[in-house]
Formats: sequence, C-alpha cells, structure tokens
Amino acid sequence: MDKSVKFWDRFANRYSKQAIADPDTYQRKLELTWKYLTPESRVFEFGCGTGSTALLHAPKVKHIVATDYSHNMIEIANRKLADTDLNNVEFKCATLFDLPYGDESFDAVLGLNVLHLINDPARYIEKAYALLKPGGVLITSTACLTGKFRVLKLVLPLGAALGLIPEVKFMTLEELEGDMTSCGFTLIEKLLPPKPTGAVFLIAKK
Repeated sequence: MDKSVKFWDRFANRYSKQAIADPDTYQRKLELTWKYLTPESRVFEFGCGTGSTALLHAPKVKHIVATDYSHNMIEIANRKLADTDLNNVEFKCATLFDLPYGDESFDAVLGLNVLHLINDPARYIEKAYALLKPGGVLITSTACLTGKFRVLKLVLPLGAALGLIPEVKFMTLEELEGDMTSCGFTLIEKLLPPKPTGAVFLIAKK
C-alpha cells in the first residue's frame, strides 16, 4: 500500500484536473445511485479521490463520510468542500478499516473506481457488508480487465514497481459478483461499460 499511497499523493493534482472520460455514463451512474439515497441516508465512501462525486451526492443525503488513503487527495477534497455551502460532508485520510464506526452504521457504502486498485477486494466488500444497515446498498464501479486485457498482467506490475502507475488487481466480473453474493449481498443493478476498458457499475443490497 505504501507504493500506492506515494503514487496517488504524487498524482493528486494532475488527477484533480482530469476531465471525466465519459460524461454520459458518469451521469447515468449518478442517477442510478440517487435512486437508493434519501434525505435521511448516512453514506460512507472509500477511495473517494479528490471528492468530486461525494460532493455531488451530498445534497441528496443526511451525511456523507468520504475517505481516501492519499493525504494529498483529501487535501484537495477539503479545498473543494470549502468552496461550497455544504455542511454534511466529512473528508478523512483513512481506509475503510481505520475509522471507529460500528456495524450497521450506514445506509450506503460507495467504492467507486477503487476495488481493482486493492489487493484483497473481497475483504473490503465484507467490511462494507458489516457497516451497512439491513436493506443498505453497496455501490461500486470497478474495472474488470479480462480477456485480451489479461496480457496487461505482464506489463502493469513492472509499471507499478517503478511507481509509474498504481497497482492493479485483475478480476473477472464473475469473481467480483461472487465476492458480493458470497457474503450475503443481492445484486440489484448492473450497468456494463460502453467500452471494454470501462468500469462495471454494480449496486448490491444487504
């Protein structure tokens, strides 16, 4: 994780200036998420980056805690927050496991574009399940690099070792869905990417 933290700390400013690659799909994901949020929802997001998506969700919910293990990402997120009039958002430099929230503390847990950057995504999915209230939802967007993209398994580890790219976990959609259903989730929404390199958007209910 140390290498990944260093990469994202170094990349944070550039990341914050990147345009959304597919605005239409991003908007569709927002709208699907909002179907499962209410003004009483308490939300936890892990791997929030510079906080842009959390800030868009905030007006729809009671409270949102958004975390990232990159200090520089959270610093930028807090600067963005300071430019709003929102008072229901907390940005924290932490992982899903670092904060003292008990089981069944949240109505929704978000892990957007992050599970494929974690060595043990199943462990994070299990933790999300524990944090959710009965009927709560886990909302994820995950790159499943399979098929012809498996050849990247020979290249990406070298780039990660050199600090040029983050570490990437290769998993199939079936493996990701299996990790969710095996700990008790029921899959209720699936949005496949328009391009093979895009992220699969899943909503799973506890």
